[in-house]
Amino acid sequence: MKEAINHLANLEPVFQKIINQYGPPKIPFRPQGFETLVLLILEQQVSIDSAKATYLKLKTKTISIEPETLVNLSDEDFRAVGVSRQKTGYIKGLSQIIINKEIHLESFAEKSATEVRNELIKIKGIGHWTIDVYLMFSLQAPDVMPLGDIAVVNTLKELFDIHTKETMEEFALQWAPYRTAATFLLWHHYLNKRNRTVEYIY
Repeated sequence: MKEAINHLANLEPVFQKIINQYGPPKIPFRPQGFETLVLLILEQQVSIDSAKATYLKLKTKTISIEPETLVNLSDEDFRAVGVSRQKTGYIKGLSQIIINKEIHLESFAEKSATEVRNELIKIKGIGHWTIDVYLMFSLQAPDVMPLGDIAVVNTLKELFDIHTKETMEEFALQWAPYRTAATFLLWHHYLNKRNRTVEYIY
């Protein structure tokens, strides 16, 4: 990732300016597997801190964050720790799919980003944002840019004066095959400019 960051800094003066101002970005990592996908479902459309609090409360309700335990956890227990009815359905659905061996998460490390996306997108409650972040954080896919992420979109608008997702997608092609590193730089700017820090679980 360091090589990718250096390449982008040489290619794009805006990225070099971000590094000069805030230092290099911290590269987050999360382990592959079911527990990370559950956490990402909880993070959908809420703050990282809010999702983290819910996740930690959920851990107190069950022996472990495993498909076999969560599929049998009552809806009331989910609701008691702040998980919405919709997200409860998503988590239980994912649990059942894994129990049924319809997908094998351990196989994703050997698959391309496209293959992983094609499998996960079929699961209710797992959309492109969730897949993008899983690819970036857990599988270290090098060329992902989550244009469903509001911080990425707002930073592209601010720094490059581009305002449609179609234009953003085309514009970001110049950063391939290092769009993941470009995304980390965009997040780095977004958070530092707002004096915010994010402490990811793991």
